[in-house]
Amino acid sequence: MTTDSKTAIIAAIAGNLAIAATKLVAAYLTGSSAMLSEGIHSIVDTGNGGLLLFGSRKARKPADVNHPFGHGMELYFWSLVVAILIFALGGGMSVYEGVTHLTHPHQSDPTWNYVVLGFAIVFEGISFFFAYKAFRTEMGSQGIFQTIRTSKDPTTFTVLFEDTAALLGLLVAFAGIFLGHLLHNPYLDGAASIVIGLILGVVAAFLAFESKGLLIGEGVNPEVLASIRSLVRGDVAIEEVRKSLTMHFGPSEVLLTLDVRFKKHLKSNQIAAAIDRIEKQIREKHPEIRHIFIEAKSLREPHAE
Repeated sequence: MTTDSKTAIIAAIAGNLAIAATKLVAAYLTGSSAMLSEGIHSIVDTGNGGLLLFGSRKARKPADVNHPFGHGMELYFWSLVVAILIFALGGGMSVYEGVTHLTHPHQSDPTWNYVVLGFAIVFEGISFFFAYKAFRTEMGSQGIFQTIRTSKDPTTFTVLFEDTAALLGLLVAFAGIFLGHLLHNPYLDGAASIVIGLILGVVAAFLAFESKGLLIGEGVNPEVLASIRSLVRGDVAIEEVRKSLTMHFGPSEVLLTLDVRFKKHLKSNQIAAAIDRIEKQIREKHPEIRHIFIEAKSLREPHAE
């Protein structure tokens, strides 16, 4: 996890905790279903931020006998848990509260709701700024969706999508409360709560899909793999690069296996020197490659597969 990502998570936790308290107080005073859904949403987001920090800390544990490649995938696991909680608690409770309000509609003075929504939009906007700043650092010259697809650090896009869903939810809650009061239609408040739940459900499904891909094992980006293959092919001892497989065990913890064919005239000490040289060059250019295994069976099988 980068410093920007950690800052974004801490900002999100602080903002959501303060917002949750004010939303729940406003929901109690006004009886607004949409506001209660927003309060639940903020509580879930606060807990999710804590889980991401917990997962990040667990992922930094050193390798041991049972986990020889480290604990980097802890972060991917807890990111999946966050997605499930957004769906089950955030989305599910919001839809349930909305349906309950539709079956037993009621209205009250929405003044407190407007005050709280105003403060919430400001705080969520600040949290969104930090999340987007961290995301921009990783994005570089890529597009938004390309960055999400290629990112190996789920904390970056998870916080960004949580904050985006939060801002959308606030706008929906405001619309439901305002139109319900303007038109004297209490059903709009409940409908807004259901819409908030659906927004959270969509975001949760997307985050779960991305976290699943990381959890079951993803390789490095095609550009990085092409760079590694080019670097290895450029070594004077290499005749052919056959297979090159990679797998992420964390955002900056990658396993690389290479199947190469060395030139026939090389002696064993020259091959050993070439392997050391290649590993050093790969790690210098791609420091995230922590584990490198080079197969030597090509010495016995000079023909290409």
